[in-house]
Amino acid sequence: MARVDETIAIESVEPPVLRIARTIAWGVARVFSIVAVLVAWEMLARSGTFTHFQLPALSAVLEHIWSDAWSGDLAINTALTLYRALVSFAICSVGGVAIGMAMSRNALAHWFFDPIVSVGFPMPKIAFLPVVILWLGVYDVSKITIIVIDAIFPVIAATVIAIQGVERELIWSARNMGANNRELLTQIVLPAALPQIMTGLQVALPLTLIVAVVAEMLMGGYGLGGAMMTASRFANSTGVFAGIVEIAVIGYCLVKAMAMTRRRLLIWHQETSEPTTA
Repeated sequence: MARVDETIAIESVEPPVLRIARTIAWGVARVFSIVAVLVAWEMLARSGTFTHFQLPALSAVLEHIWSDAWSGDLAINTALTLYRALVSFAICSVGGVAIGMAMSRNALAHWFFDPIVSVGFPMPKIAFLPVVILWLGVYDVSKITIIVIDAIFPVIAATVIAIQGVERELIWSARNMGANNRELLTQIVLPAALPQIMTGLQVALPLTLIVAVVAEMLMGGYGLGGAMMTASRFANSTGVFAGIVEIAVIGYCLVKAMAMTRRRLLIWHQETSEPTTA
């Protein structure tokens, strides 16, 4: 205990410059592997091992991205891809949680949906794409539909498991204190199940982006996936790699935003608490 108090005392008198330097050092260490990969990419492309068509230099890819941003193409394609992914994610969030809750609390709903989820979860839902195209065409409705079909299953499964895992003692205690079904659901069951439901949503969010890009590649039109396929048809290797970088950055931002949302919603939960020495 004395050693812990001594460590705390040393940290409390640490000069601000050292504290800032330590923060910067940790930040650099966290992105070191990414920076190393990017530097290796640039060096390998300029070494002559690969042709420009096989592996364009990172600097050329960044220049292409800047050109697209300046012309407005990047904003249009990114906005369309995000629109399709986020609308699909909203549908998956509401529909998946609602179906999961119904399966957990209603025997008839569980009887109806459980075989569908059991069969549909492990299968590659992108196989439905030809059917969706035949029924709905190749526009936004069909793209959003195939994204929802693919991404809703993790939300349903996480909701079912989360609600079924709520401690029965909490439910019995609430019942004994006079809680009705609505109060039991909103004040006991959902808060207790929220951490695992959020895990399902964190799985579904990048999945919506992945399927959105794949759908755009296969159906054509505007969007990051469509722009990559257009560049590929014209043998524009730089444009293809630019799309990869753009999708990677957008996916990283979405994942980080979802993690921040999780911390904000679960601020009361023990997983967001700072570790203590008590």
